[in-house]
Amino acid sequence: MFSTIPALRKYSELDGKTFLLCVGAMKCATSWLHDYLDSLSGVAVSPLKELHFFSTKFPAHALGDMDALALKRLGFHVAQSGDGVANLRRRPTFQASVDRVQMIYDDDAYFGHFARLVAPETATFCDVTPAYSVLGPTGFEYLRAFCGSQDIAVKILFVMRDPVDRLWSQLRHMTQTNPENDIVANWSRALESPSICARADYRGTVTDLDQTFPAEDILYLFYEDLFTKPSLTRLCDHVNAGYIAGDAGQVKNETSVKADMPDDARAAAHRLLAPQYDFCRDRFGDAIPASWQG
Repeated sequence: MFSTIPALRKYSELDGKTFLLCVGAMKCATSWLHDYLDSLSGVAVSPLKELHFFSTKFPAHALGDMDALALKRLGFHVAQSGDGVANLRRRPTFQASVDRVQMIYDDDAYFGHFARLVAPETATFCDVTPAYSVLGPTGFEYLRAFCGSQDIAVKILFVMRDPVDRLWSQLRHMTQTNPENDIVANWSRALESPSICARADYRGTVTDLDQTFPAEDILYLFYEDLFTKPSLTRLCDHVNAGYIAGDAGQVKNETSVKADMPDDARAAAHRLLAPQYDFCRDRFGDAIPASWQG
């Protein structure tokens, strides 16, 4: 059981609005989703994809120090050319970076960030942080209780992709982020990492979400058909927005490390992830895309 939720300020600016948390999965087009949600009328999205606020409270499977990253990001904005005060006034990502650093020492700053972003006509505001998928049952319970401090309706979005394809995309992305580790070349070691495997554990995430939030408040989508009208219509309904078509050709946060998955790595990944394929087929049935390999 988590520790007691701190006494939190209630923001009247958020009253009656819907709060969408996109909790993953990593490398399932969440950067594209962040921009798509931001394009919808009546939807306010944090300028920072991946706030990692709840990740710092349940860091067991973190892939880094997210508070240190927040300080580094703010330092980047401060160091940009031009007048610093003028930059802060006109750049939303700079302003959001200040908000995120305040969250290190002030829990009220989390919803304060969104209270600053919303307008009276805003129906839904959003935090898109794929790392929340590994919060675990206690983390999700904490998240739900924390959100209970506001007069808001909490909605969850979780996107899944063929488990082996998603895993390989993650390893390529991690290699791009830190070439010295070269996770692509050291794939066998990666398959033994609890933090990497936690992001591949759809069964754990889905089970935890199902046990924490009402079914009608959770939307499960699949990367392979994410860009289709039926999937985006379901998403728009989930966030109380009118449907608009998405630009499937607009690639966001594409991994520059291009490497085919070796046959032995693919075989090992299939053995590791076989329970995930089985779980998803039992849980979602015919909704599973036909292209999934398991």
